[in-house]
Amino acid sequence: MKRLFSCIVVWGVLCPCVFGQSATQDSLWREFEVDEVEVTARALNKDIIVPQTLKGEELKRLNALTVADALRYFSGVQLKDYGGVGGIKTINVRSMGSQHTAVYYNGLPIGNAQNGQVDLGHFSLDNMEEVQLYNGQRSDILQSAREFGAAGNVYLTTRKPYFKEGERVHARVQMRAGSFALANPSVGVDIKLTNQLSMNIDAEYVYSDGKYPFRYKRVLPNGETAYDTTAVRHNGDINAVRAEAGLHHYYSSTGFWRLHGYNYWSERGIPGAIVNNVWRNGERLTDRNSFVQGQWQDEWFGRWTTRVLMKYANDYTHYLNYDKMILPSDNEYLQQEVYVSLANKVEIFRWWDASVAYDYQYNTLDRENRLIDLEEHFIRHSHWLSGAMAFNIKEYLRLQGSVLMTAVDDNKPRVTPGVFLSLRPYPKIDLSLNAFYKQSYRYPTFNDLYYTDLGNAALRPELARQHSVEVSYRVNSEQLSVKSKVGYDLNFSASYYYNRVTDKIIAYPKGQQFRWTMLNLGEVKINGVDAKADISLLLPCGFTLRTRLNYTYQTAIDVTDTRDSYYGDQIPYIPWHSGSAVGGLDWKSQRGNHYGVNYSFIYVGERYSQQENTVYNYVQPWYTHDLSIYGEWGVRNHWLKVMIEVNNLLGQDYEVIQNYPMPKQNVRCTASVRY
Repeated sequence: MKRLFSCIVVWGVLCPCVFGQSATQDSLWREFEVDEVEVTARALNKDIIVPQTLKGEELKRLNALTVADALRYFSGVQLKDYGGVGGIKTINVRSMGSQHTAVYYNGLPIGNAQNGQVDLGHFSLDNMEEVQLYNGQRSDILQSAREFGAAGNVYLTTRKPYFKEGERVHARVQMRAGSFALANPSVGVDIKLTNQLSMNIDAEYVYSDGKYPFRYKRVLPNGETAYDTTAVRHNGDINAVRAEAGLHHYYSSTGFWRLHGYNYWSERGIPGAIVNNVWRNGERLTDRNSFVQGQWQDEWFGRWTTRVLMKYANDYTHYLNYDKMILPSDNEYLQQEVYVSLANKVEIFRWWDASVAYDYQYNTLDRENRLIDLEEHFIRHSHWLSGAMAFNIKEYLRLQGSVLMTAVDDNKPRVTPGVFLSLRPYPKIDLSLNAFYKQSYRYPTFNDLYYTDLGNAALRPELARQHSVEVSYRVNSEQLSVKSKVGYDLNFSASYYYNRVTDKIIAYPKGQQFRWTMLNLGEVKINGVDAKADISLLLPCGFTLRTRLNYTYQTAIDVTDTRDSYYGDQIPYIPWHSGSAVGGLDWKSQRGNHYGVNYSFIYVGERYSQQENTVYNYVQPWYTHDLSIYGEWGVRNHWLKVMIEVNNLLGQDYEVIQNYPMPKQNVRCTASVRY
């Protein structure tokens, strides 16, 4: 192990590198004219596994406040949302659990060694340029070793400064207000310091009292109504401040470095579950998440690429519970993380690339229980070492293979392979058959190992095995030999996947009330189908019609022990059917003014809140309709944009998590000025 790590470090230091721009093929747009109608079409996609992507204006048109809201429109995704602006929001991809999904912010991982979950409600869409979801891993083998390890990856990319000739400063001021006393001002500034160096600064403040009306109704299995009342949600308030800044330096045509700093602070209430007509209002949570991260990349001789990533993160959490109806708590947690990654890629031949990467991560967790004067300190060392190869046989076949070795503390190193295939039988037609097989480990978190009364230091890591086959087809009007007055871009895909998770880590009661332990007991089989369709029609007179459709069917059953009463049952909160539909009509005038109307629909089918699929644990399906209209006007060198959003248009009563009611109809208004 030590010799291997030493070789990798020496290789990265002594060998200069190649920088291959990592711009996604989806972002390469070509323009042409058809009877004086401008048509925009996407270039041929060369990803082995095509990601789900939201970016640019498409992100801004959604009825979404945070990254979590945007991810609801991806297929195969379950979002846990505990309600309100400040409610905790985590993602689960293809039913494997949120700990199997890694989240990357501008190319570097967002970590949480304490519980392995990332609260996506922290990340605003105001400065977000692109949100991507990959099942498996990215197609570019120039990536950190850790990226080969997750079952799914979410990539969040913030906007970068862009300047036209003669421009040196851009500024944006925005104010958003709405239901539940929402106030959300934000500001962003881009500054061109030199021809190669630029910086951007973004900041926002979020306040909401979190008070929203809801209907609480419970019906007994015999049909009688146990509870049916209307109440107001309390203790869901939030005060939050986000500030971040970045430096971008492109010192040559192939080399660049970036530095990014981020700080998020929030103080919020946790309204808790509503059980037996009892409202709990005693829990408070204070968060501070800060990190500084850097990236450097360059090339040499057009064949060698090196990328270096570095990050330091410092996270503080204070959980306070003064509700007398449950056990009181006053706990503080301080996490620190140091992360370093070195990756190299070499082009052996035009059709053959190879890469190797090494990552090291150092984590500490300090925990203090103020009620019993208890202080604890935990340390973790993690190593990842990866090797990968990619073969591109003309335009017909792309093949990628990777091997990852993961070593955490003194545990036995684990090796996980991955194989990815993309077949395009007709190069002139964007029709492809994509498939992959991948293994990945999920190591126990600090909470799993050491949490008071629950921890189990002998836990084994979860092993996930993924199998996936996908067919995708894209056609656009650029492929026509005759001119058309209507431009279009149609993209369809359907995938079947089979996942199996073994040694699943679960909480298990050990005899006394309120005393549980963590055990490796679970095994889950997952079968699913995802179907997606994106349709864009570019009509005469400046009109554009866009539609995005997603549908997911999946079974995720517990096959741990045939003696269990829930053997073969669907695991909690996984619906059999779910989907979304987004549609928008835009119009752009000859003067450049922009107007549009957008509609979105989200549906989540029936599911169960506990392991046993009984009538007592049944959770009803829910759906929401959202509508927004906007206008954007140019006045000299300034742009004014106004948007009005109506969420849950029909006032649907629903719960994403049982006993955590979601808001009914609510409104947001946004006004922004760009210079």
